[in-house]
Amino acid sequence: MGIVYYANFLVYFEMGRTEFLRNLGLPYSELEREHIYFPVTEAHCRFRVPAHYDDILIIQTFVSELKHATVEFKHKIIREGDNKLIAEGFTKLACLNASRKPTAMPEKLKKLLQ
Repeated sequence: MGIVYYANFLVYFEMGRTEFLRNLGLPYSELEREHIYFPVTEAHCRFRVPAHYDDILIIQTFVSELKHATVEFKHKIIREGDNKLIAEGFTKLACLNASRKPTAMPEKLKKLLQ
């Protein structure tokens, strides 16, 4: 159909989260070395207009909610050039320890996300 497959937008959200944390100086690989894991527990995406192949897309990601053991990221996908909002949504992640059990978010991480 010449448009971007809908499931790719969840991948774009993940790319946004990954780069967001990297820009804070805390890549996912460092969290995993410290045995802190952040699985997605909920995801939502609302599609506004189609993205076409070869469109350049901008991923905007920010923290919208920070709790004791969870964090919610908001995401917007914008098409470069006409600045059209292509899609928007959120992902919620839970903080797990080395045993993969829910745990309080490390203070270091919480401060960075605030």
